[in-house]
Amino acid sequence: MGKKQLVLVGNGMAGVRAIEEILRVSKDEFEITIFGAEPHPNYNRILLSKVLQGDTDIQDITLNDWNWYKENNIQLYTGETVIKVDTENKTVITDADRIQPYDELILATGSVPFLLPIPGADKQGVTAFRDIKDTDTMLAASKQYKKAAVIGGGLLGLEAARGLLNLGMDVSVIHLAPFLMERQLDAAAGRLLQNELEKQGMTFFLEKQTEEILGTDRVEGVRFKDGTSIEADLVVMAVGIRPNTQLGTESRIPVNRGIIVNDYMQTDIPHIYAVGECAEHRGIAYGLVAPLYEQAKVLAKHICGIETKPYEGSVLSTQLKVSGVEVFSAGDFNESEDKKAIKVFDEQDGIYKKIVLRGNQIVGAVLFGDSSEGSRLFSMIQKEADISETSKISILQPLDQEAGASMTAAMSDDEIICGCNGVSKGAIIQAIQEKGCTSTDEIKACTGASRSCGGCKPLVEDILQYTLGSEFDASAQKEAICGCTSLSRDEVVEEIKAKGLSHTREIMNVLGWKTPEGCSKCRPALNYYLGMINPATYEDDRTSRFVNERMHANIQKDGTYSVVPRMYGGVTNSQDLRKIADVVDKYEIPLVKMTGGQRIDLIGVKKEDLPKVWAELDMPSGYAYGKTLRTVKTCVGEQFCRFGTQDSMALGIALEKKFEGLNTPHKVKMAVSACPRNCAESGIKDLGVVGIDGGWELYVGGNGGTHLRAGDLLMKVKTNEEVLEYAGAYLQYYRETANYLERTSAWLERVGLSHVQSVLNDPEKRQELNDRMNETLSVHKDPWQYFLKDKKHLKIYSKMSSRLHKTVRGNGHGE
Repeated sequence: MGKKQLVLVGNGMAGVRAIEEILRVSKDEFEITIFGAEPHPNYNRILLSKVLQGDTDIQDITLNDWNWYKENNIQLYTGETVIKVDTENKTVITDADRIQPYDELILATGSVPFLLPIPGADKQGVTAFRDIKDTDTMLAASKQYKKAAVIGGGLLGLEAARGLLNLGMDVSVIHLAPFLMERQLDAAAGRLLQNELEKQGMTFFLEKQTEEILGTDRVEGVRFKDGTSIEADLVVMAVGIRPNTQLGTESRIPVNRGIIVNDYMQTDIPHIYAVGECAEHRGIAYGLVAPLYEQAKVLAKHICGIETKPYEGSVLSTQLKVSGVEVFSAGDFNESEDKKAIKVFDEQDGIYKKIVLRGNQIVGAVLFGDSSEGSRLFSMIQKEADISETSKISILQPLDQEAGASMTAAMSDDEIICGCNGVSKGAIIQAIQEKGCTSTDEIKACTGASRSCGGCKPLVEDILQYTLGSEFDASAQKEAICGCTSLSRDEVVEEIKAKGLSHTREIMNVLGWKTPEGCSKCRPALNYYLGMINPATYEDDRTSRFVNERMHANIQKDGTYSVVPRMYGGVTNSQDLRKIADVVDKYEIPLVKMTGGQRIDLIGVKKEDLPKVWAELDMPSGYAYGKTLRTVKTCVGEQFCRFGTQDSMALGIALEKKFEGLNTPHKVKMAVSACPRNCAESGIKDLGVVGIDGGWELYVGGNGGTHLRAGDLLMKVKTNEEVLEYAGAYLQYYRETANYLERTSAWLERVGLSHVQSVLNDPEKRQELNDRMNETLSVHKDPWQYFLKDKKHLKIYSKMSSRLHKTVRGNGHGE
């Protein structure tokens, strides 16, 4: 007997989750065909806001890539819509005239955005925010227009507003209710959220009913029912969604608000199921991920003939970050005659907590600013826990106030940690103890926890830490970047991306720095991380750099400076040497010295002479002062040396020209030797290249300074192009994962050579790293020439100026 034909209509999160569950419980029962209207594999719609904000792209939010469908023998038709179900002949018909038979059919057509039926809604520049196409529309508009209006102050509208704000638009949020997110928050929390978002730059128009979209062909503004109006070049409608029931209606499948299903997700038509946002269960159509995944599990077992408990509805909870602000709500959180509230409000730290009681049971909760107790409260609501023996106010206090205490240690194993995917604490512990998971990524892959919205990641990390103890080095050995904050490097970088932070002061304000001005350790680090994350848009904060980097020259103990012009690959010519000699004579520079990096150092230049010296040298900056590529040292190579096997000078010059000016966590030195005799000392460089017969050896993580370290052999390649490709990927991975002021030698020992090799040996990852590297290099400007063209920067070099910021010293010569 052949396999049964299973057809899924809708390639979204709920439908594909049902397929995943079916494959898990009965992998070989069905031949599976999936139809999706969008031209993409299954992606995480929850994270579209991150794509809009520029933090990620579609590949990063893909849940099941093309290979997943292939590996599971699933026939996927993208960009193709099912327009009719022939229930008598058990076939589906698509808009491409394809007829596909089925034995079992799952409808997962999702929902469609509700667009206000008002004049002007069809103008150019009016969009929903529901899929990748909408996101692309908004991204394109932000490049050409300035003013955006978002209609809807719910979660989706606020995420859209935050993304548009990140894209540089002026954003107004229009909301019909008197406070934001009224479905997830009470009035107090809604107003606190508004205050926080106003600080981020949003403008709000509450209790406003939109009457008309103004403009001729394209939107020019929005008019309200009270006669007032605002200007707008882009209007985003985020006023809600409704189940997509069109296919059900046209196929005579019973529909009310959604496609009507029973407790096993069956419709009234035999062999047809519905799941997700299109389905209506006991009069409710759910829009959150967690209940949809619960439905998918029940459907999967039932369609496979496995006994299962019925789906009886869900107690809803929401735990998320709205534009960087922690928010949690669950159950029935509004007071009434039979429901009383207990509230705690910390005005100074912006933390608001509320539980709602019916007798001795918690029936609802709202948390704002600190949602760490959300899972515990939600569990108490779900279990209808009796709290008659408990001090009511103590419920809003953490279970263990000791410093460093685990947030999850006191939870029972059946308490849900990941609400989206229904993953319990016990399941995570089982994955750690029985399957050897030691990181959040491994837990995600094994259990699904933190796979959707990511809000439970801190709880997952906490379980890892208290289960593994000191073996969990990712969190147990977390080190704050400085004494101004308790946040680690990774946490700061993650917060910058998640909240769209764009300036050092903004980071300090939003992330609660203990010292408002920061310190000489964190300010340069934050400046680097911002530039690394957003190379094309970030404007360097020179006040957060070390003095040498601000002055673009190394300060000496007598107050003079040294100037080191760029000499690619250590190669020079008579013309450059004459210019150097003339400058030395004219400005009476007392010392001229060859550096260890094969360059000439002019030592003792007066501060006021620096711009004139740069101008008359007319050579690129050698960056001898910066956390960047210093030099690429070379030997003479095969052109002159009888032992040389490769053209080391040509490759060294190519490397230096490609990566000059690249900001890195610490200084980077390279070398290219034409043969294993290693005359350029390639074995003790951050990146060293050694010529061999037929190619090159690449060495990484070497250090010839205080902590001497021989480089590790990364790989062997054949061509100069491959050297540049792997060097670019290696340096970019170092840039993205190292701590500020961490040399490649220490970084490589920390992350492991084998790990770096596995990353670089993945062609897709290598290409992505090089793409980001090239984006960074594309905005490089030579600082000496840039300062000479922009005269306002030259004030700091005047004789009277003695501004040296408290970010203190830089490095010595160290070539």
